[in-house]
Amino acid sequence: MLETKKNTIVHPLNFISNKDFTQKKPITVLSPMAGVTDPPFRRLCNELSNNRIGLLVSEFVSTDGGGGPFLKNRKELKFYPEERPFGVQIFGRNPQKMAEGALWIEKHLSPDFIEINAGCPVPRVAGKGGGAGLLKDLPRLASILKEVKKSLTLPMTLKCRLGWDESNINVLETLKIAENEGVELLTVHGRTRVQGYNGLADWDWIGSVASKAKIPVIGNGDIISVKTALEKLNKYPVAGLSIGRGALHNPWLFGQIADALEEKPPSKISIQEALSLFKRYYEYFIVEDATPMRALGRLKQLAARLSKGICPWNMALRSALLTAESPASFFEVIDSFLDSPVAQKTSFNPDRLLNLNGKKEDSIVYGAQFKT
Repeated sequence: MLETKKNTIVHPLNFISNKDFTQKKPITVLSPMAGVTDPPFRRLCNELSNNRIGLLVSEFVSTDGGGGPFLKNRKELKFYPEERPFGVQIFGRNPQKMAEGALWIEKHLSPDFIEINAGCPVPRVAGKGGGAGLLKDLPRLASILKEVKKSLTLPMTLKCRLGWDESNINVLETLKIAENEGVELLTVHGRTRVQGYNGLADWDWIGSVASKAKIPVIGNGDIISVKTALEKLNKYPVAGLSIGRGALHNPWLFGQIADALEEKPPSKISIQEALSLFKRYYEYFIVEDATPMRALGRLKQLAARLSKGICPWNMALRSALLTAESPASFFEVIDSFLDSPVAQKTSFNPDRLLNLNGKKEDSIVYGAQFKT
């Protein structure tokens, strides 16, 4: 049990003291993604899973300004009670400011854990020494973890990549630092920083980390179906799975994985249910006082990936959704399609998706997406 200022909850991180628990009941985590995993998307996925997502995490938040007025009213920090257990992910390169920001978040927001980001590959973060940039400076990462840990009473977790590039894979060194500095759970994305999101994630490296770890390790990368989820859980000694882009293709995936682990028969999502999802998603944005056009942009973001599960492939429907000029016209496209004879011959099958990068990939390739 973890006591917070607002309530007492049963925290999934209780498996830290009992690793056998994780092998019997692995958890799923909705990977934090900037510009995606805000309250509407998190609440949508959690609702569709029947509240069976193990952990929810905020979009990452910079601590470069420290705490106090620099973090107050940051939209990324908002979360709802039903999202618990909930963690706030922070990034930066200054140990003191990271600690100051973490302390302010714990004191004023009372999340259930704080996560340190050592995995973001984008140049504006990694290029300035934050995110995956810390993998080029492990002493700095160790200092950040030490200072943040000293400032907190909450659990501290860490998310990282395999290393900076193929020639500098140092995830085992990162694991050792994490364990020494009091990290209580490590999530490993099976790609390097330079690799970005190209190629397939290297799960053999993730498995190697998990097999050597004294703390629970969550694997992240290319979980796109119940089949791939169960394959990873059966093959590698991970405590659970972190799912990012796969959730955009199939927001029901967390619930489907939970069903499989509970030995329930697989459920199918009808085309009507799939397309009706957008109205519920839109309602969550309205609650957040989002402008109609901002909400429309997020509807299109989801539609671009979710529509790839429509079978047979319907380019006309996808094009109409992505070119809609208002929420009203977006929903008119959906209503018109569902009322048409074509809908009767159409199904939603996200398992037809072979990869997340829009091209056939069947091997691990450390091709560069970002400059070194």
